[in-house]
Amino acid sequence: MYILTFTLILLAGAYLAGLVGSLTGLGGGVVIIPLLTLAFHIDMRYAIGAALVSSIATSSGSASAYVREGITNIRVGMFLEIATTIGAVTGALIAVYTPVNLVAILFGATLIFSAAMTLRKKHEDAESNGSPWAEKLKLNGSYPTKDGVVHYKLRNVGGGFSIMTLAGVLSGLLGIGSGALKVLAMDTAMRIPFRVSTTTSNFMVGVTAAASAVVYLQRGYIDPALAMPVIIGVLAGAFTGTKLLMRINPKKLRLIFSIAITLVALQMIYNGLQQKF
Repeated sequence: MYILTFTLILLAGAYLAGLVGSLTGLGGGVVIIPLLTLAFHIDMRYAIGAALVSSIATSSGSASAYVREGITNIRVGMFLEIATTIGAVTGALIAVYTPVNLVAILFGATLIFSAAMTLRKKHEDAESNGSPWAEKLKLNGSYPTKDGVVHYKLRNVGGGFSIMTLAGVLSGLLGIGSGALKVLAMDTAMRIPFRVSTTTSNFMVGVTAAASAVVYLQRGYIDPALAMPVIIGVLAGAFTGTKLLMRINPKKLRLIFSIAITLVALQMIYNGLQQKF
């Protein structure tokens, strides 16, 4: 295949990844890595390197808008980023010495978990009783709505911190943002309202990916020829997705996308078990 043809196909795939990722909240990595490994038979570690760079780009672009609107809880994000960064560097170091087929199986299992998390019921209410640790660390916050400012408090800070460490390990190991686990930690464990959880997770994804990307860059697993089309395509797709978000039923889209990535996940697991990577 000619380089130009390969680049154009990759650009189109990355655009699709950014589009569906922004509409469903699962991030582009869940599409980019299967595309590169299953369709182009590119080494899993180079695919992870490209996905990490795209995560940094998309997070940097979209997170700024939510921060400006005052929805993102920056203090919670920076506090939990301690856990995810430690986990991300650990996961990236583990990935270098882990057999690629095992990484593919773990990736498939994580995709299925992410699909299930996308369909679960979200925690929307603001808690009025928080934990003492949240008070001491000044993690409680507020966000604007059309009905006025909503104040909320956090629970189970330790549980959320622990889940975030696991999210960081998976992010560094598999090259994904681990947004599903991050939202699980904030939404279910810490009882943060869903809108704040998703925007704060988006803010954190880029920082976590940057920590992992340093290890992949040092090992030579970030190839500019792969990373550049992926970044451009994902950013363009994410921009289109934000424009379409108000016109599309997100529940139906999440259901369709969850079924699709579950099928892709089963293919990744099958190929991993068959030692095809």
